[in-house]
Amino acid sequence: MDIGGYTGKILRVDLSKDETSIMELDRSTIEKWIGGVGFGARLLYEEVPAGIEWSDPDNRIIWTSGPLAGSGVYGAGTFNVTSKGSLTNLAGCSQANGYFGAYMKFSGFDGIVFQGRASDLVYLWIKEGKAEIRNASRLAGKDVWEMEDALREELGVKEKDVSIYGIGPAGENGVRYSAIVGDRGHLAAHNGLGAVMGSKNLKAVVACRGEKTFEVKDPARLKEKNKALFEHAKGFGPVYEWGSGGGLSALYGIGCLPVRNYTTNIFPEHEQMNGQYMRTHFEIRSKPCYMCRIAHVKEVTVTEGPYRGFVGEEPEYEQLAAWGPMIGNTDLGAVVMLSREVDRLGMDCNEASWTIGWVMECYEKNVFTKRDLDGLDMRWGNVEAVKAMLNKIAKREGVGNLFAEGVMRASRKTGGVAVDWAVYTQKGCSPRSHDHRGGRWAELLDTCVTNTSTLESTWAGIHPQLVDLPAVHDPFSHEEVSTINAKFNGIRQFDDCLGTCRFASTDPKLQLECLNAVTGWKLTLEDAFTIGRRVINQLRVFNFRHGMKKEDERPSTRYGSVPVDGPAEGKNIMEKWDWMIENYYTLMGWDPKTGKPLPKTLEELGLGELVKDV
Repeated sequence: MDIGGYTGKILRVDLSKDETSIMELDRSTIEKWIGGVGFGARLLYEEVPAGIEWSDPDNRIIWTSGPLAGSGVYGAGTFNVTSKGSLTNLAGCSQANGYFGAYMKFSGFDGIVFQGRASDLVYLWIKEGKAEIRNASRLAGKDVWEMEDALREELGVKEKDVSIYGIGPAGENGVRYSAIVGDRGHLAAHNGLGAVMGSKNLKAVVACRGEKTFEVKDPARLKEKNKALFEHAKGFGPVYEWGSGGGLSALYGIGCLPVRNYTTNIFPEHEQMNGQYMRTHFEIRSKPCYMCRIAHVKEVTVTEGPYRGFVGEEPEYEQLAAWGPMIGNTDLGAVVMLSREVDRLGMDCNEASWTIGWVMECYEKNVFTKRDLDGLDMRWGNVEAVKAMLNKIAKREGVGNLFAEGVMRASRKTGGVAVDWAVYTQKGCSPRSHDHRGGRWAELLDTCVTNTSTLESTWAGIHPQLVDLPAVHDPFSHEEVSTINAKFNGIRQFDDCLGTCRFASTDPKLQLECLNAVTGWKLTLEDAFTIGRRVINQLRVFNFRHGMKKEDERPSTRYGSVPVDGPAEGKNIMEKWDWMIENYYTLMGWDPKTGKPLPKTLEELGLGELVKDV
């Protein structure tokens, strides 16, 4: 087609009918929604009406790339998954890196829309514009690593000849926080997208490596801007040198490290649990994503402690926090072990950790006895008991059946004082593995008001200076935080339309330059914000149509509590929560009393057809 960066085709897979078909993308759709989460948001709205539950065959699960995926931009193998998710029964959007976003485009498709439910377990194979639904019954019950190995052996291919994403036993058993996992440890993790796959009897998707099937309009300009984008990413935070875990101790210093389910902010062992320690004490081998020069993905071999010799992917910050301080564990080798265990079972480490941390606190405070927990001694730091419980959860075995529902539902079913100890938002999802009560109020607000089920406006904090907005001077100011969240919102959702990894594409302006070089467009930063806000409002109307209420946009009692010690001791975000919400709504162009987008806002974003739905 005449726009660079696109194949112009979406593959539709009807699992109930065991058939595939092709949808052609028109120019107006591409220009309005760009790709990634944009395509996903629009298709979800058009095809999933109110009343369709997350597990209904008529729900969709939509895999989409963006115009930069596979274009030559470093690390652009990212793809987006959009569906009505199992934790919130509202929209869920999540990205995964690795190779799949590029390989799907090389196979001839900008996206795949799955609908229906297969009669038996199946997987999808795509290559050179062709697609086949194949039987996967022999893969039932296999973890994600076993699944990848079995499919590569069956297809007779080498490791990088294909990109494989799918579900483990957690997804097959409908664990509400099961994830889509592939390429040896990359996840689309949030809002139970793996459970949606499981509900459709879809075990995996295999995309074959091929040649570029789309045009790049200005290769010379792309090369220049891509180099500059790499240099910016290289100097942006600790990731290039130390991985995302390189920020763990800095987060501890501002009270953002989650320790023992938010019961304290004191964790003196943090320097033995961070990325700097791991990369100077464990054996490291680079395993970069598609064409990535940042190459922050590593394989590690544990060299000390009881798990010496264990090999796994280097845990990201969220995994370090989740399986270290959050559960009272001080052995870094055990973090590597638990991170791999959660990945292979196919679960989101964040929700899994909030659930396990809550269970441990309940056990310490005698709400749960050893007998209640099927004989497991769930004291703080008992990593082998945690491993056993995670396997129970993945199989929905014994008490694991309750904990497979996620921390909100498990705590409410347990009842009593334990409800107040659980960390979640009233929509049903939980935060990423931070203590947002510390210097990350922007992310706490974002997690509660998001329309994607995970962070929407923020990422690694908030960085308004990247788009010429004033920096936040007081991270504990109700006014500053709610104001800058609203003004900054939009650029991160535009980012998620493009098919790039945020670790490798940290400068929105340079990323925009790369997009224009690939497509031949002349989009401005203002255009980028408009497109991102269009996605946000599309998803928001979807959520209201599916039952979301303003009352859902609040933290649980523990999530919104006041830290009792550490750098943020005494800081109280709930003191002016209602004011913050109304200020944010107003600046977003939403009704301050209901949170619904105003007709004027929808009209200005080119979404006038949605006015009738709110």
